[in-house]
Amino acid sequence: MPQFNYDDVTEYGLDPEVREEILQKQIECTFIWGPKDHWAVGVLMTYIWKDGRFWVSATSQRKRIAAIRRDPRVSIVVSSHGTDLGPAKGITAKGRAIIHDDQETKDWFYPACAAVNIPTPGKLQDAFAQMMDTERRLVIEVVPEKWITFDATKMMMASIEAWKKEGILD
Repeated sequence: MPQFNYDDVTEYGLDPEVREEILQKQIECTFIWGPKDHWAVGVLMTYIWKDGRFWVSATSQRKRIAAIRRDPRVSIVVSSHGTDLGPAKGITAKGRAIIHDDQETKDWFYPACAAVNIPTPGKLQDAFAQMMDTERRLVIEVVPEKWITFDATKMMMASIEAWKKEGILD
């Protein structure tokens, strides 16, 4: 339906298959949590998208670990920017974080994270995985509960349709 303003952009969400494609192709997210002072904080992190969940890592002394232990509600933001899908497609996932310190999780996560950061297999990728394997390193799983998505391409197409209908564009 043609739009004449952008007061309500909820109809311009990503199609589920596009959301999944972005999550598979992108490797970087903004991880957001609520600290004690309730002033939301976010950091850029490499993520792995596996089994419908986000997987990231941090060491135990990071403030986000204490915050997650207090309140596991977090958000993750991912953009399509830098992928072959182009810019202006965004994903926010609200979810709950689960902290893992078991060896089984670390054993699959470290090599997967190394492969995302250093795509060419070999000594450098192996060294990266080994570098992560420290006493304080934890793996954080985020289980999405709510999705907020946006596709600016859909919005632009609706705008063009509206402008044509109004005679603004030919």
